[in-house]
Amino acid sequence: MATTALKSAGIDVADTFIPGKNTVTDENGFVSAAVRTPDLSKDFTTVAESTINSVVSIKSFATPRQQQYYQGGDIDPFEFFFGPGFGFGNGQRHQQQPKSDSKPQAKGMGSGVIISADGYIVTNNHVIDGAEKLEVTLNDDRTFNATVIGTDDKTDIALIKINAKDLHPATFGNSDAVKVGEWAVAVGNPFGFNSTVTVGIISAKARGLSDSSSAGIKAFIQHDAAVNPGNSGGALVNTAGELIGINTMIYSQTGNYSGCSFAVPSNTVKKVVTDIKQYGTVQRAVLGIQYKELDADMAKENKITATVNGLYVAKVNDRSAAKEAGLEEGDVIVGLNGAEVKNSGEMQEQMNKLRPGDKAEVKYYRDNKL
Repeated sequence: MATTALKSAGIDVADTFIPGKNTVTDENGFVSAAVRTPDLSKDFTTVAESTINSVVSIKSFATPRQQQYYQGGDIDPFEFFFGPGFGFGNGQRHQQQPKSDSKPQAKGMGSGVIISADGYIVTNNHVIDGAEKLEVTLNDDRTFNATVIGTDDKTDIALIKINAKDLHPATFGNSDAVKVGEWAVAVGNPFGFNSTVTVGIISAKARGLSDSSSAGIKAFIQHDAAVNPGNSGGALVNTAGELIGINTMIYSQTGNYSGCSFAVPSNTVKKVVTDIKQYGTVQRAVLGIQYKELDADMAKENKITATVNGLYVAKVNDRSAAKEAGLEEGDVIVGLNGAEVKNSGEMQEQMNKLRPGDKAEVKYYRDNKL
């Protein structure tokens, strides 16, 4: 078994942003909860009040090259929130060529979360992608132009910044500590309705989803709090008001909420944002293996009796970290850095925290021995 330890950053005690909660501020300016103490009150008023001032509305503008309109001149509202290809309805579309003196027009709207007192805001990459201008509106109705600091299309996370004072940054929670079945609160701007709060529960963790824009599988928090067009980039918080995810997408055949919402875990968000600020791009570690999710049939075929969960190592690349650490084809990985790994989503969730050069502890079976 290859074993080593990851480095950790120091933290300093700071003032609290949520009354009665102890918080700490790390070297990157992120506010995190020092002790996780879920609020078991009968309603969610305290959570809502502590979160809505951390969530902003983001409107993107671009010069239209060729804008699709419904008959009567109205822009398809689903395309406004989701982008081209997501329109629904019975209206007749036609193409309208832009005039030579066209100015940037509103092309989309989403949400964002303030993560530091000096104006850094995290949102989804698809909310700001292709924008020539970004307009951020706070819960107190102040409006600012925003600058794009960096983006990461693989996690669909973007970091933008405004120059403003008296901001209310969200308190980061530990998404690894989230449990299936606990309460989850979504805060955002669905259909442009500012400061909308909805409630649900955590449905699953490390939910693996793949799409054409992703190089591999993404690991999401799945929940059933209502999320609709315009919620993208908004906050998912726990009952202590701590940020545990950034709402990113829904599973739906209509484009509207259907009970399956997905958020990028806050620990992944924190790492992506830190990399963007420090390096300008996201640093990603690679083990250098190819693996398959183990199931009962594969276990039987390969005479594996110790477990039917984990990742079966199908290939170890030459000159890779895995090769140097001693991993071999036929090994079954069941843990990484102390976290249980039963599927690709859980593996990706843990890999998202690592940078090239980090050392990690891999737990695996070989010849049915741990």
